[in-house]
Amino acid sequence: MTLGNRLERPSRAKGGAEQWTRSGDQMAETASSNNISTKLDRIVSMARDNPGKAITTLAHNIDLAWLHEAYRRTRKDGARGVDGQSGAEYATNLEDNLRSLLDRAKASTYRAPPVRRVYIPKDGKEMRPLGIPTYEDKVLQRAVAMLLEAVYEQDFLECSYGFRPGRSARQALEATRTAAVISAGGWAVELDIRKFFDSVDRPVLQGVLRQRVRDGVLLRLIAKWLKAGVMENGTVTLPDSGTPRGPLKGELSRRYWRTFSSTMSSTCGSSEMFARGCEARQRSSATRMTPS
Repeated sequence: MTLGNRLERPSRAKGGAEQWTRSGDQMAETASSNNISTKLDRIVSMARDNPGKAITTLAHNIDLAWLHEAYRRTRKDGARGVDGQSGAEYATNLEDNLRSLLDRAKASTYRAPPVRRVYIPKDGKEMRPLGIPTYEDKVLQRAVAMLLEAVYEQDFLECSYGFRPGRSARQALEATRTAAVISAGGWAVELDIRKFFDSVDRPVLQGVLRQRVRDGVLLRLIAKWLKAGVMENGTVTLPDSGTPRGPLKGELSRRYWRTFSSTMSSTCGSSEMFARGCEARQRSSATRMTPS
């Protein structure tokens, strides 16, 4: 598993600002990458060896090196949240920022800020609302998502492709075509959930999460993100449904989807499934497949 380059301890630039540079010490870089890789491998093995059992200790894996990796995986050029801070501005004092973030996350004093509401065109007919987290919030969400992915990825069925690393809609279509050829036909069922991310039932989602993860630190963080609220035109509203916006959104949706896909597979038999963002029209349809 390649986790990128390790960052050196900061050196002082003019004016006292800290600047991070790539490490020239290959041994130190390898040790840092191996440390995170070893942690992830250990979590994967724990989840794989204990299917159906809840894991109660995960948050202790998040340390400064873990946050650095989460920072590396977070886009630096994304839109700004309610605090107006960019990724580049966050990086000017990266070591202190990440240490503070780690301390607050561990002490359960981290306060999830509201997301900034923006709108983008959708299908040329309506405006789609988006929520933009602060940059620091994105980093912490990414750190938690890394833990959850290592657990939940072990539970997915082989026939499931949605929201999974290294899998795509193209692969799902190819698997469907192959299955249709082998079975000399079949049915393709399309199910779309309108405004899923805005309407998902939070207690149900939290119950689904607790089936595999019961780490108190992580569950409290997720609960804070669910209740963080939305800021629009200077006013904060607190919706009572929907998922957080940011890196964690996909991971929570993946787990929700895992429960649905398991039901579909047991009900409908062998199937190839791909969830595509749950943003389309509210409808269901079935198409008869005939192999060419």
